[in-house]
Amino acid sequence: MLKVTKFGGSSMADAGQYRKVKEIVLSDPARKVVVVSAAGKRYSADHKITDLLYLCHAHTQYGVDCSGVFNMITSRYLEVRDKLKLNVDLEGEFAELKARLDAKKVSQDELVSRGEYFSAKLIAAFLGYKFVDATEWVKFNLDGSVDKRATYEAFRRVAKGSGVVTPGFYGVMPNGAIKTFSRGGSDITGALAAAALNASVYENWTDVSGLLMADPRIVENPQTIPEVTYDELRELSYSGAQVLHEDTIFPVREKNIPLNIRNTNEPDHPGTIIQEKFLTSGDSERFITGITGKKNFSIVHLSKRGLSNEVGLLRRILSVYERHQISVVYVPNGIDNVSIVVETDELDRCRYALLADVQQDIRPDTLTVFDEIAVVAAVGRQMANRPGISGKIFAALGKSDINIRFITQSPDELNIIFGVENKNFNKAIQVLYNSFAK
Repeated sequence: MLKVTKFGGSSMADAGQYRKVKEIVLSDPARKVVVVSAAGKRYSADHKITDLLYLCHAHTQYGVDCSGVFNMITSRYLEVRDKLKLNVDLEGEFAELKARLDAKKVSQDELVSRGEYFSAKLIAAFLGYKFVDATEWVKFNLDGSVDKRATYEAFRRVAKGSGVVTPGFYGVMPNGAIKTFSRGGSDITGALAAAALNASVYENWTDVSGLLMADPRIVENPQTIPEVTYDELRELSYSGAQVLHEDTIFPVREKNIPLNIRNTNEPDHPGTIIQEKFLTSGDSERFITGITGKKNFSIVHLSKRGLSNEVGLLRRILSVYERHQISVVYVPNGIDNVSIVVETDELDRCRYALLADVQQDIRPDTLTVFDEIAVVAAVGRQMANRPGISGKIFAALGKSDINIRFITQSPDELNIIFGVENKNFNKAIQVLYNSFAK
Protein backbone atom coordinates (compact mmCIF):
# COMPACT_ATOMS: atom_id res chain seq x y z
CA MET A 1 0.00 0.00 0.00
CA LEU A 2 1.25 3.49 -0.86
CA LYS A 3 -0.18 6.82 0.20
CA VAL A 4 0.73 10.20 -1.29
CA THR A 5 0.29 12.96 1.29
CA LYS A 6 0.05 16.63 0.46
CA PHE A 7 0.31 19.28 3.19
CA GLY A 8 -1.05 22.78 2.61
CA GLY A 9 0.30 26.14 3.71
CA SER A 10 -1.34 26.08 7.15
CA SER A 11 0.41 22.77 7.83
CA MET A 12 3.79 24.32 6.96
CA ALA A 13 3.31 27.62 8.80
CA ASP A 14 5.79 27.15 11.65
CA ALA A 15 7.93 24.65 13.56
CA GLY A 16 4.98 23.44 15.61
CA GLN A 17 3.10 22.49 12.45
CA TYR A 18 6.19 20.73 11.07
CA ARG A 19 6.18 18.53 14.17
CA LYS A 20 2.54 17.62 13.53
CA VAL A 21 3.35 16.79 9.91
CA LYS A 22 6.23 14.55 10.97
CA GLU A 23 4.06 12.69 13.46
CA ILE A 24 1.36 12.13 10.82
CA VAL A 25 3.77 10.92 8.13
CA LEU A 26 5.82 8.60 10.34
CA SER A 27 2.71 7.14 12.00
CA ASP A 28 1.92 5.22 8.81
CA PRO A 29 4.68 3.50 6.80
CA ALA A 30 2.44 3.69 3.72
CA ARG A 31 2.99 7.48 3.63
CA LYS A 32 6.07 7.31 1.45
CA VAL A 33 5.58 10.41 -0.72
CA VAL A 34 5.08 13.91 0.69
CA VAL A 35 4.15 17.04 -1.29
CA VAL A 36 4.20 20.43 0.42
CA SER A 37 3.06 24.01 -0.08
CA ALA A 38 4.84 27.20 0.90
CA ALA A 39 4.46 28.41 4.48
CA GLY A 40 1.00 29.83 5.12
CA LYS A 41 -0.31 32.17 7.79
CA ARG A 42 0.52 31.51 11.45
CA TYR A 43 -2.30 33.82 12.59
CA SER A 44 -4.98 35.92 10.88
CA ALA A 45 -2.86 39.07 10.43
CA ASP A 46 0.16 37.10 9.16
CA HIS A 47 1.33 36.86 5.54
CA LYS A 48 1.51 33.85 3.26
CA ILE A 49 5.05 33.36 1.95
CA THR A 50 3.83 33.15 -1.64
CA ASP A 51 2.15 36.56 -1.32
CA LEU A 52 5.41 38.02 -0.02
CA LEU A 53 7.34 36.53 -2.94
CA TYR A 54 4.90 38.07 -5.43
CA LEU A 55 5.38 41.37 -3.60
CA CYS A 56 9.17 41.08 -3.89
CA HIS A 57 8.89 40.61 -7.63
CA ALA A 58 6.57 43.62 -7.98
CA HIS A 59 8.97 45.79 -5.97
CA THR A 60 11.89 44.80 -8.17
CA GLN A 61 9.99 45.44 -11.40
CA TYR A 62 9.29 49.02 -10.29
CA GLY A 63 12.80 49.63 -9.01
CA VAL A 64 11.79 49.54 -5.34
CA ASP A 65 14.06 47.88 -2.80
CA CYS A 66 12.47 44.66 -1.53
CA SER A 67 15.05 43.85 1.16
CA GLY A 68 12.57 44.31 4.00
CA VAL A 69 10.04 41.90 2.49
CA PHE A 70 12.76 39.43 1.48
CA ASN A 71 14.13 39.43 5.04
CA MET A 72 10.64 38.55 6.32
CA ILE A 73 10.68 35.50 4.05
CA THR A 74 14.16 34.33 5.03
CA SER A 75 13.48 34.80 8.74
CA ARG A 76 10.39 32.56 8.55
CA TYR A 77 12.35 29.63 7.13
CA LEU A 78 15.43 30.19 9.26
CA GLU A 79 13.25 30.26 12.37
CA VAL A 80 11.71 26.89 11.45
CA ARG A 81 15.14 25.42 10.72
CA ASP A 82 16.66 26.65 13.95
CA LYS A 83 13.74 25.62 16.17
CA LEU A 84 13.84 22.13 14.69
CA LYS A 85 17.68 22.08 14.92
CA LEU A 86 18.10 21.05 11.29
CA ASN A 87 21.45 21.02 9.54
CA VAL A 88 20.33 22.71 6.32
CA ASP A 89 22.34 25.56 4.79
CA LEU A 90 19.69 28.04 3.64
CA GLU A 91 21.73 31.24 3.95
CA GLY A 92 23.76 30.56 0.82
CA GLU A 93 20.70 29.84 -1.30
CA PHE A 94 18.87 32.90 -0.02
CA ALA A 95 21.89 35.11 -0.75
CA GLU A 96 22.17 33.76 -4.29
CA LEU A 97 18.43 34.22 -4.88
CA LYS A 98 18.52 37.81 -3.57
CA ALA A 99 21.46 38.69 -5.85
CA ARG A 100 19.63 37.35 -8.89
CA LEU A 101 16.47 39.16 -7.82
CA ASP A 102 18.28 42.48 -7.50
CA ALA A 103 19.81 41.94 -10.94
CA LYS A 104 16.38 41.09 -12.37
CA LYS A 105 17.66 37.69 -13.45
CA VAL A 106 14.93 35.59 -11.88
CA SER A 107 11.47 35.16 -13.40
CA GLN A 108 8.30 35.69 -11.42
CA ASP A 109 7.42 31.99 -11.68
CA GLU A 110 10.80 30.89 -10.36
CA LEU A 111 10.74 33.44 -7.54
CA VAL A 112 7.27 32.54 -6.23
CA SER A 113 8.07 28.81 -6.49
CA ARG A 114 10.79 29.19 -3.85
CA GLY A 115 8.26 29.07 -1.03
CA GLU A 116 7.45 25.45 -1.84
CA TYR A 117 11.10 24.72 -2.56
CA PHE A 118 12.34 25.80 0.86
CA SER A 119 9.41 24.13 2.65
CA ALA A 120 10.27 20.85 0.95
CA LYS A 121 13.97 21.21 1.76
CA LEU A 122 13.25 21.62 5.46
CA ILE A 123 10.56 18.97 5.88
CA ALA A 124 12.69 16.45 3.92
CA ALA A 125 15.53 16.98 6.39
CA PHE A 126 13.14 16.79 9.34
CA LEU A 127 11.61 13.51 8.13
CA GLY A 128 14.86 11.99 6.92
CA TYR A 129 13.30 11.63 3.45
CA LYS A 130 14.94 12.26 0.08
CA PHE A 131 14.32 15.72 -1.44
CA VAL A 132 13.25 15.60 -5.10
CA ASP A 133 12.86 18.96 -6.82
CA ALA A 134 9.66 19.36 -8.83
CA THR A 135 11.79 20.41 -11.83
CA GLU A 136 13.03 16.82 -11.99
CA TRP A 137 9.63 15.39 -12.83
CA VAL A 138 6.72 17.86 -13.39
CA LYS A 139 6.98 18.46 -17.13
CA PHE A 140 5.01 21.16 -18.95
CA ASN A 141 4.29 21.31 -22.67
CA LEU A 142 4.97 24.47 -24.66
CA ASP A 143 1.30 25.46 -24.34
CA GLY A 144 1.50 25.33 -20.53
CA SER A 145 -0.37 22.05 -20.12
CA VAL A 146 1.16 19.15 -18.19
CA ASP A 147 2.83 16.42 -20.21
CA LYS A 148 1.38 13.62 -18.13
CA ARG A 149 3.23 10.79 -19.82
CA ALA A 150 6.64 12.39 -19.33
CA THR A 151 5.68 13.55 -15.82
CA TYR A 152 4.56 10.11 -14.68
CA GLU A 153 7.60 8.37 -16.15
CA ALA A 154 9.96 10.89 -14.55
CA PHE A 155 8.36 10.62 -11.12
CA ARG A 156 8.40 6.83 -11.13
CA ARG A 157 12.12 7.08 -11.85
CA VAL A 158 13.06 9.71 -9.22
CA ALA A 159 10.67 8.58 -6.47
CA LYS A 160 12.39 5.25 -5.88
CA GLY A 161 13.38 4.80 -2.28
CA SER A 162 11.93 4.61 1.20
CA GLY A 163 10.63 8.17 1.42
CA VAL A 164 10.40 11.20 -0.88
CA VAL A 165 9.52 14.87 -0.38
CA THR A 166 8.80 17.10 -3.35
CA PRO A 167 7.61 20.72 -3.61
CA GLY A 168 4.20 21.47 -5.05
CA PHE A 169 3.03 24.30 -7.31
CA TYR A 170 5.67 24.25 -10.05
CA GLY A 171 7.49 22.28 -12.71
CA VAL A 172 9.69 22.86 -15.73
CA MET A 173 9.12 23.95 -19.32
CA PRO A 174 10.85 22.19 -22.25
CA ASN A 175 13.49 24.96 -22.28
CA GLY A 176 14.32 24.42 -18.61
CA ALA A 177 12.47 27.47 -17.29
CA ILE A 178 10.44 27.06 -14.10
CA LYS A 179 6.68 27.37 -14.53
CA THR A 180 4.04 27.49 -11.80
CA PHE A 181 0.47 26.32 -11.74
CA SER A 182 -2.18 28.86 -10.78
CA ARG A 183 -2.58 29.58 -7.05
CA GLY A 184 -3.42 26.46 -5.09
CA GLY A 185 -1.57 24.35 -7.63
CA SER A 186 0.26 22.27 -5.03
CA ASP A 187 -2.93 20.20 -4.88
CA ILE A 188 -2.35 19.34 -8.55
CA THR A 189 1.25 18.30 -7.89
CA GLY A 190 0.04 15.88 -5.24
CA ALA A 191 -2.56 14.44 -7.57
CA LEU A 192 0.05 13.96 -10.32
CA ALA A 193 2.34 12.17 -7.88
CA ALA A 194 -0.48 9.87 -6.75
CA ALA A 195 -1.46 9.09 -10.34
CA ALA A 196 2.14 8.45 -11.39
CA LEU A 197 2.60 5.82 -8.67
CA ASN A 198 -0.96 4.43 -8.77
CA ALA A 199 -1.25 5.24 -5.09
CA SER A 200 -3.84 3.55 -2.89
CA VAL A 201 -5.06 6.96 -1.71
CA TYR A 202 -4.16 10.63 -2.13
CA GLU A 203 -4.34 12.40 1.24
CA ASN A 204 -4.75 16.17 1.17
CA TRP A 205 -3.97 17.58 4.62
CA THR A 206 -5.27 21.06 5.40
CA ASP A 207 -6.80 23.01 8.31
CA VAL A 208 -10.36 21.64 8.09
CA SER A 209 -11.60 18.13 8.86
CA GLY A 210 -12.86 17.38 5.37
CA LEU A 211 -15.50 19.09 3.28
CA LEU A 212 -18.23 20.91 5.15
CA MET A 213 -21.91 20.83 4.17
CA ALA A 214 -22.01 24.63 4.21
CA ASP A 215 -19.76 27.64 4.63
CA PRO A 216 -18.87 27.91 8.35
CA ARG A 217 -18.92 31.71 7.98
CA ILE A 218 -22.65 31.41 7.28
CA VAL A 219 -23.71 28.27 9.18
CA GLU A 220 -22.41 27.66 12.67
CA ASN A 221 -20.51 24.37 13.01
CA PRO A 222 -21.72 22.71 9.80
CA GLN A 223 -21.41 18.94 9.58
CA THR A 224 -18.56 17.27 7.71
CA ILE A 225 -19.45 15.42 4.53
CA PRO A 226 -18.09 11.89 5.14
CA GLU A 227 -18.06 10.83 1.50
CA VAL A 228 -18.65 12.53 -1.84
CA THR A 229 -18.32 11.52 -5.49
CA TYR A 230 -16.11 13.36 -7.96
CA ASP A 231 -19.23 14.59 -9.77
CA GLU A 232 -20.61 16.07 -6.57
CA LEU A 233 -17.26 17.70 -5.82
CA ARG A 234 -17.23 19.31 -9.25
CA GLU A 235 -20.72 20.66 -8.69
CA LEU A 236 -19.83 22.02 -5.25
CA SER A 237 -16.63 23.63 -6.54
CA TYR A 238 -18.29 25.17 -9.59
CA SER A 239 -21.10 26.58 -7.49
CA GLY A 240 -18.77 28.34 -5.09
CA ALA A 241 -17.43 25.92 -2.48
CA GLN A 242 -13.75 26.54 -1.70
CA VAL A 243 -12.59 22.94 -1.77
CA LEU A 244 -9.55 22.14 -3.90
CA HIS A 245 -7.90 23.57 -6.98
CA GLU A 246 -10.37 22.69 -9.73
CA ASP A 247 -7.78 20.75 -11.76
CA THR A 248 -6.79 18.56 -8.81
CA ILE A 249 -9.30 15.80 -9.33
CA PHE A 250 -8.52 14.91 -12.96
CA PRO A 251 -5.26 12.93 -12.49
CA VAL A 252 -6.61 10.87 -9.57
CA ARG A 253 -10.04 10.42 -11.12
CA GLU A 254 -8.48 8.99 -14.28
CA LYS A 255 -6.73 6.36 -12.13
CA ASN A 256 -9.73 5.85 -9.80
CA ILE A 257 -7.64 6.85 -6.77
CA PRO A 258 -9.63 7.94 -3.69
CA LEU A 259 -8.89 11.45 -2.40
CA ASN A 260 -9.02 11.91 1.36
CA ILE A 261 -9.23 15.45 2.80
CA ARG A 262 -7.83 15.49 6.34
CA ASN A 263 -7.02 18.01 9.08
CA THR A 264 -3.41 18.33 10.25
CA ASN A 265 -4.66 19.72 13.55
CA GLU A 266 -7.13 16.84 14.06
CA PRO A 267 -5.28 13.86 12.59
CA ASP A 268 -7.64 11.27 14.07
CA HIS A 269 -10.66 12.71 12.24
CA PRO A 270 -11.37 10.60 9.13
CA GLY A 271 -12.22 13.68 7.04
CA THR A 272 -13.92 13.31 3.67
CA ILE A 273 -13.35 10.55 1.12
CA ILE A 274 -13.83 11.52 -2.54
CA GLN A 275 -14.05 8.84 -5.21
CA GLU A 276 -15.88 7.90 -8.38
CA LYS A 277 -18.60 5.74 -6.84
CA PHE A 278 -19.58 4.34 -3.47
CA LEU A 279 -20.84 0.81 -2.91
CA THR A 280 -23.26 1.97 -0.23
CA SER A 281 -25.69 4.85 -0.30
CA GLY A 282 -24.13 6.37 2.82
CA ASP A 283 -26.43 8.10 5.27
CA SER A 284 -29.90 7.10 4.07
CA GLU A 285 -31.47 10.09 5.78
CA ARG A 286 -29.20 12.60 4.08
CA PHE A 287 -29.96 13.25 0.44
CA ILE A 288 -28.31 16.67 0.17
CA THR A 289 -24.51 16.41 0.19
CA GLY A 290 -23.71 20.10 0.40
CA ILE A 291 -25.17 23.59 0.09
CA THR A 292 -23.10 26.31 -1.51
CA GLY A 293 -23.31 29.37 -3.71
CA LYS A 294 -21.91 32.72 -4.80
CA LYS A 295 -23.07 36.32 -4.91
CA ASN A 296 -23.02 39.05 -7.55
CA PHE A 297 -24.66 37.66 -10.65
CA SER A 298 -26.90 39.38 -13.16
CA ILE A 299 -29.94 38.06 -15.04
CA VAL A 300 -30.45 39.36 -18.56
CA HIS A 301 -34.09 38.50 -19.25
CA LEU A 302 -35.70 38.82 -22.67
CA SER A 303 -39.10 37.88 -23.97
CA LYS A 304 -40.25 37.48 -27.56
CA ARG A 305 -43.47 36.07 -28.91
CA GLY A 306 -42.86 32.75 -30.66
CA LEU A 307 -39.37 32.40 -29.20
CA SER A 308 -39.68 28.63 -28.66
CA ASN A 309 -40.80 28.09 -32.27
CA GLU A 310 -37.99 30.07 -33.91
CA VAL A 311 -35.25 27.62 -34.89
CA GLY A 312 -31.76 28.77 -33.93
CA LEU A 313 -32.87 31.75 -31.87
CA LEU A 314 -31.24 30.54 -28.64
CA ARG A 315 -28.00 29.96 -30.52
CA ARG A 316 -28.15 33.51 -31.88
CA ILE A 317 -28.73 34.89 -28.39
CA LEU A 318 -25.77 33.00 -26.95
CA SER A 319 -23.55 34.00 -29.87
CA VAL A 320 -23.87 37.63 -28.77
CA TYR A 321 -22.35 36.71 -25.42
CA GLU A 322 -19.65 34.73 -27.17
CA ARG A 323 -18.68 37.74 -29.27
CA HIS A 324 -18.29 39.78 -26.11
CA GLN A 325 -16.26 37.02 -24.39
CA ILE A 326 -18.78 36.58 -21.57
CA SER A 327 -19.20 33.15 -19.99
CA VAL A 328 -22.84 32.16 -19.61
CA VAL A 329 -23.46 30.44 -16.28
CA TYR A 330 -27.10 29.29 -16.54
CA VAL A 331 -29.90 29.61 -19.10
CA PRO A 332 -33.33 29.11 -17.47
CA ASN A 333 -36.12 29.62 -19.99
CA GLY A 334 -39.85 29.52 -20.61
CA ILE A 335 -42.11 29.34 -23.67
CA ASP A 336 -41.54 32.87 -24.92
CA ASN A 337 -38.75 34.06 -22.66
CA VAL A 338 -35.20 33.21 -21.70
CA SER A 339 -32.88 34.39 -18.94
CA ILE A 340 -29.13 34.50 -19.28
CA VAL A 341 -27.32 34.35 -15.94
CA VAL A 342 -23.79 35.80 -15.94
CA GLU A 343 -21.35 37.16 -13.39
CA THR A 344 -21.96 40.88 -12.92
CA ASP A 345 -18.26 41.73 -13.18
CA GLU A 346 -18.13 40.17 -16.63
CA LEU A 347 -21.30 41.91 -17.76
CA ASP A 348 -20.06 45.28 -16.55
CA ARG A 349 -17.12 45.11 -18.96
CA CYS A 350 -19.47 45.61 -21.90
CA ARG A 351 -22.98 45.94 -20.47
CA TYR A 352 -24.35 48.57 -22.86
CA ALA A 353 -22.61 47.27 -25.97
CA LEU A 354 -23.91 43.75 -25.30
CA LEU A 355 -27.47 44.90 -24.65
CA ALA A 356 -27.37 46.98 -27.82
CA ASP A 357 -26.25 43.92 -29.81
CA VAL A 358 -29.00 41.77 -28.28
CA GLN A 359 -31.54 44.43 -29.16
CA GLN A 360 -30.29 44.68 -32.74
CA ASP A 361 -29.76 40.95 -33.44
CA ILE A 362 -32.75 39.47 -31.61
CA ARG A 363 -35.36 42.27 -31.56
CA PRO A 364 -36.93 41.13 -28.28
CA ASP A 365 -40.29 42.44 -27.07
CA THR A 366 -38.73 43.21 -23.69
CA LEU A 367 -35.15 43.23 -22.42
CA THR A 368 -34.51 43.65 -18.70
CA VAL A 369 -31.44 43.26 -16.47
CA PHE A 370 -31.64 42.26 -12.81
CA ASP A 371 -28.51 42.78 -10.72
CA GLU A 372 -27.62 41.88 -7.12
CA ILE A 373 -28.44 38.18 -7.66
CA ALA A 374 -26.91 35.31 -5.71
CA VAL A 375 -26.82 31.70 -6.93
CA VAL A 376 -27.46 28.91 -4.42
CA ALA A 377 -26.95 25.22 -5.18
CA ALA A 378 -28.12 22.14 -3.29
CA VAL A 379 -25.95 19.20 -4.41
CA GLY A 380 -26.49 15.51 -3.75
CA ARG A 381 -26.33 12.23 -5.63
CA GLN A 382 -29.33 10.77 -3.79
CA MET A 383 -31.74 13.54 -4.77
CA ALA A 384 -32.68 11.72 -7.97
CA ASN A 385 -34.23 8.91 -5.91
CA ARG A 386 -36.28 11.22 -3.68
CA PRO A 387 -39.45 12.58 -5.33
CA GLY A 388 -40.51 16.08 -4.42
CA ILE A 389 -37.14 17.39 -3.29
CA SER A 390 -37.50 20.60 -5.29
CA GLY A 391 -40.91 21.23 -3.74
CA LYS A 392 -39.55 20.75 -0.23
CA ILE A 393 -36.66 23.12 -0.87
CA PHE A 394 -38.86 25.86 -2.27
CA ALA A 395 -41.44 25.41 0.47
CA ALA A 396 -38.72 25.93 3.09
CA LEU A 397 -37.52 29.07 1.33
CA GLY A 398 -41.08 30.36 0.93
CA LYS A 399 -41.79 29.99 4.65
CA SER A 400 -38.78 32.20 5.29
CA ASP A 401 -40.01 34.88 2.82
CA ILE A 402 -37.13 34.33 0.42
CA ASN A 403 -38.11 35.20 -3.14
CA ILE A 404 -36.69 32.93 -5.86
CA ARG A 405 -35.64 34.74 -9.05
CA PHE A 406 -34.80 31.73 -11.22
CA ILE A 407 -34.63 27.92 -11.00
CA THR A 408 -32.57 25.41 -12.95
CA GLN A 409 -31.94 21.71 -12.38
CA SER A 410 -29.84 19.03 -14.04
CA PRO A 411 -31.81 16.07 -15.50
CA ASP A 412 -30.07 13.62 -13.13
CA GLU A 413 -31.03 15.83 -10.15
CA LEU A 414 -27.41 16.00 -9.01
CA ASN A 415 -28.09 19.63 -8.22
CA ILE A 416 -30.93 22.07 -7.79
CA ILE A 417 -29.87 25.65 -8.47
CA PHE A 418 -31.83 28.81 -7.83
CA GLY A 419 -31.25 32.53 -7.70
CA VAL A 420 -32.13 34.85 -4.83
CA GLU A 421 -31.31 38.46 -4.11
CA ASN A 422 -27.84 39.07 -2.66
CA LYS A 423 -29.38 40.28 0.58
CA ASN A 424 -31.06 36.87 1.08
CA PHE A 425 -27.99 34.76 0.26
CA ASN A 426 -26.86 33.92 3.81
CA LYS A 427 -30.44 33.38 4.95
CA ALA A 428 -31.12 30.96 2.08
CA ILE A 429 -28.03 28.88 2.94
CA GLN A 430 -29.04 28.79 6.62
CA VAL A 431 -32.65 27.82 5.84
CA LEU A 432 -31.62 24.94 3.60
CA TYR A 433 -29.02 23.66 6.03
CA ASN A 434 -31.39 23.79 9.02
CA SER A 435 -34.16 22.16 7.00
CA PHE A 436 -32.28 19.30 5.36
CA ALA A 437 -28.86 18.75 6.94
CA LYS A 438 -29.85 18.09 10.55
